[in-house]
Amino acid sequence: MNQVVNQAVKYGSSVAEAPAIREPLHAPVAQLVRGGVIEGIHYGSVVVLAADGNVDLQIGDIEAAFYPRSALKPLQAVAMVRAGLPLDGELLSLTAASHSGEDRHLAGTRRILELAALPEDALRNVPDLPFDPVVREAWVREGRLPSRLAQNCSGKHAAMLMTAQLNGWSLDDYLDPAHPLQQAIAESVEHLTGQAIAQVTVDGCGAPLFSISLHGLARAAARITTAAPGTPEAQVADAMREHAEMASGSGRDVGALMRAVPGLLTKDGFEGVQVAALPDGRAVAVKIADGADRARVPVTVAALARCGIDPSVLAEFAGAPLLGGGAVVGSIRPTRALNPLAAATPYGTCA
Repeated sequence: MNQVVNQAVKYGSSVAEAPAIREPLHAPVAQLVRGGVIEGIHYGSVVVLAADGNVDLQIGDIEAAFYPRSALKPLQAVAMVRAGLPLDGELLSLTAASHSGEDRHLAGTRRILELAALPEDALRNVPDLPFDPVVREAWVREGRLPSRLAQNCSGKHAAMLMTAQLNGWSLDDYLDPAHPLQQAIAESVEHLTGQAIAQVTVDGCGAPLFSISLHGLARAAARITTAAPGTPEAQVADAMREHAEMASGSGRDVGALMRAVPGLLTKDGFEGVQVAALPDGRAVAVKIADGADRARVPVTVAALARCGIDPSVLAEFAGAPLLGGGAVVGSIRPTRALNPLAAATPYGTCA
């Protein structure tokens, strides 16, 4: 463990105590409106940071410990670049990806393994089918089985192996939380969030997952997007923004948002998580309590509008309409706490 330099010391920042592990005090953040009647309510928490890092808006519990899931991947990628990972462009974007399993994603993961002179069976992520429904259906029709390469975190795992190899660290146990690689990632997470990790568990792909606060996640995203050119943070942000489809996939809202809003860096995560930040430090982080993906995007868009982004640019991401008999009868809309105009229209958009 002596090979790992404490990131907080190296980068000159202090780390606060870990967030409390408690039942989060979530609040209503989105409503399912059908025919002018509120049919359902999604609870969650939202934080919006101003450019100076101050909290501009908070809803729910932004300080309780939670798992950011794949929204943590940009932080993990920064840690690997700090540890010597030499990737850039598409391959660095893929390192931070929850990819769709398209041919370019599989080819990119193979390329990372080739650069490290490692075989595909060195990967230790969980075998799965491609994440994209269309790609997955084609995969099944062709009789192909779940594979580690197709699993949406394979780019991250290939990069983890490459980072471990370059540092002379063991490969078979690269997912062990005590491994030097995972210790380096944990220390970068603490440095970027500005707080100690509350709990460590295992993510769906098999990698260690660190519990932080929603506030800490937004703060980390802001630090990544405001970092000086050429730093590991800036390298990751630039790669993800310039190669948005490698960090997500065709037709995914994450990539489309980064194309629509100049300079925006955003990453989603399972269980209704999303983080986004602009180059001036404005940032948002969202957690939907019940993990519903249908509420994630409308709430994130409303939070970005509160950040000052032109709502007309965000209108296409306001959420899919709710249909009844083939006709539009409602939608998911953010609550008035997020969007004061929500109650002024029958179905509520972020406009």
